Amino acid sequence: MSELTTTQPAGTPTWIDLGIPDLDRAMTFYGALFGWEFDVGPAEFGHYTQCLLRGRPVAAIRPNPDPDATDFWWNVYFATDDCDAAAARARDAGGAIVTGPMDVLDQGRAAIIKDTTGAQCGLWQAGAHIGCEIVNEPNALLRTDLVTAESGPARDFYVAVFGHTLDANPDRPELDFTFLRRPDGHEIGGIAGDPTATKSRWGTLFQVDDADAAARRAVDAGGTSTEPYDMIYGRVANITDPFGTEFDVGAAMTS
Repeated sequence: MSELTTTQPAGTPTWIDLGIPDLDRAMTFYGALFGWEFDVGPAEFGHYTQCLLRGRPVAAIRPNPDPDATDFWWNVYFATDDCDAAAARARDAGGAIVTGPMDVLDQGRAAIIKDTTGAQCGLWQAGAHIGCEIVNEPNALLRTDLVTAESGPARDFYVAVFGHTLDANPDRPELDFTFLRRPDGHEIGGIAGDPTATKSRWGTLFQVDDADAAARRAVDAGGTSTEPYDMIYGRVANITDPFGTEFDVGAAMTS
């Protein structure tokens, strides 16, 4: 188990949330897929709903405030000790500030930014809310990777904003894939260069016990799934929820 009680170091993916058209349908789907329970927030805060695993927050979902929205994704927030300074670095590195920085009650301070390739992510300076309190175990966030056709500019951006260091992938040297590491050397995700990518986006991978069983649960709950497949790091399936949100689930290989 990987339970967290303190703020993650700066530059670490620390929180994820998703805005969708139908909160009840989303809770039914993600509850069936991951066994999550939900703490629905009040109307004055947009029904921002905490997704709970063993009573601890692992993500959030909420009704999308844009009634015309048709494109949905899990938004990742990176931990920062100073949201305003990180947002300023993002702007100075050629990115854009979409919203914020702003205080979220006593929970923390947040901003939404876009990098130089157009990929969106968040900044989270923790207050009472430290972010995901369970990670790196089944039914919780395992990792995030950026897929983009512009891997070079993306690498430069995240180094400038978070001080990430870069490592090639010795297991797959034929791929344009770069590991991102915090200054202390801890791997926090990666950048995958894909010349066919039509947009840049941070992808979300949730750990599961059994990728095949998770794929079946997703389909039974109203989503879709690719056929699970084996890769060097485990067995993976790409899931699409009832609203078109894509994400991955992955399980360790079994002998």
